[in-house]
Amino acid sequence: MNDRDEVLKLENQLCFLLYACARDTTRYYRPYLDEMGLTYTQYLTMLVLWEEKQINLKALGERLYLDSGTLTPVLKRLEEKGYITRNRDVSDERNLVLHVTDVGVKLKDEVYAIHQRMESWSPVSGEDEVVIRRIFKEALIRYREKQRD
Repeated sequence: MNDRDEVLKLENQLCFLLYACARDTTRYYRPYLDEMGLTYTQYLTMLVLWEEKQINLKALGERLYLDSGTLTPVLKRLEEKGYITRNRDVSDERNLVLHVTDVGVKLKDEVYAIHQRMESWSPVSGEDEVVIRRIFKEALIRYREKQRD
């Protein structure tokens, strides 16, 4: 077998391994999030809002690597559930500012329980997790820089 054949094996594709791990991880989260009526994207959105308390739509999109067209229906559903509010910035009507509500803050305890379950499930822990997180963060930064070029 030549190098090209080896390189093109599915098992040698980093993109496939990342894709498969991401799918398995979100699949594992799904039943827990379903109990709370959250999608995975809504869960990620709430993580940012708990951290920031308030954030504008553009900054949220940058944090989650999602565009406003993807986020708008997610935010609408979170607002319908009472977890967030969406308001126009009084100083600049073009900016949509998101706030976590008291109901949304209470949801944090339920989500923390999911995190604890995931920690016990995760095949990666300790120093390996720290290293993998660092590598992925650096890769995301590089991918974003290449997209801007």
